[in-house]
Amino acid sequence: MADQPGRVAAQGLWHNNPALVQLLGLCPLLAVSGSVVNALGLGLATLFVLTASNLTVSLIRRVVPDAVRIPVFVMVIATLVTCVELLMRAFTYELYQILGIFIPLIVTNCVILGRAESFASRNPVGLAALDGFAQGLGFALVIVAVGAIRELLGNGTLFANMALLLGPPAADWEIRIAERGLLVAVLPPGAFLVVGLLIALKHRIDTGLKARAAARGQAAPAASRRVRTTGAIH
Repeated sequence: MADQPGRVAAQGLWHNNPALVQLLGLCPLLAVSGSVVNALGLGLATLFVLTASNLTVSLIRRVVPDAVRIPVFVMVIATLVTCVELLMRAFTYELYQILGIFIPLIVTNCVILGRAESFASRNPVGLAALDGFAQGLGFALVIVAVGAIRELLGNGTLFANMALLLGPPAADWEIRIAERGLLVAVLPPGAFLVVGLLIALKHRIDTGLKARAAARGQAAPAASRRVRTTGAIH
């Protein structure tokens, strides 16, 4: 039985987040999250490919033989990544050069192929597209959060060079918080530290929510206890 839309969205955004729970796609997450603009560019590209690939796989799931299922899925994903690559070359060429090999490497992102195989190939188009969008948005939110923290701690800025992605209107979006930052934040060890802290924060929040739910579950029977009386009442 297919999952309900609300549960599918919650899985991608929080409960089964690809970056914080599944721990997939960590290579681009750690490599290009040095600033918000880099993280947002890769996050949007991944979001588009995930949503479009899930939708396409769901559409063709009944006509693709099992023997060639995985190669067909890879071809679909590679085609979509090529479209993204050509669009970035045309409209955001400087950002495309900065992201470099990590745009074509979206093809090998385990999140995308994993969702195509485990969900999209087994569910109708609507749920498959929602799952891809939720998983992609969950990944994009995490990578942008990592980029924002690293940019703020490493360079003392936020939203620097946003014109690379959004054009001249975003040229003055930069917010200067400090003149200097921590060098470790923009180096690979800084990425590991920030992602680790976000994973720990999510775990802490989940633990708190479970404790509250358990407390409410224990308190409910006492509040709804019934008193049974027997015999005559004078």
